[in-house]
Amino acid sequence: MRFEIVGEISNVEIIAQGNAIRELALLRNQYGLGNWRKKKGIAQLRLDDGSMAMAEVHWYEAHGIGKVKIKIKEWL
Repeated sequence: MRFEIVGEISNVEIIAQGNAIRELALLRNQYGLGNWRKKKGIAQLRLDDGSMAMAEVHWYEAHGIGKVKIKIKEWL
C-alpha cells in the first residue's frame, strides 16, 4: 500500500541506534555509512484512494541521508 505523510510526525521516539539495529548491514550497503537510528512516531497519512488515516509509523534515519524505509506499524 502506498501512502504519503501529511504534515509532521509527532511523538517521535528512538527505538534503536547503532549496533542495536537488526538491519544495520543492509542499511549501510544500500544507503551508506551514517549514524543510523530506528525511530517511531504518529503521522497522518493520505492513502492511494485519497482517504486520510492516522497511524504509527517506523523508519530508519541517518544524518545527511534522511528518512528511509518508512513502514506503517499500527492504524490508530
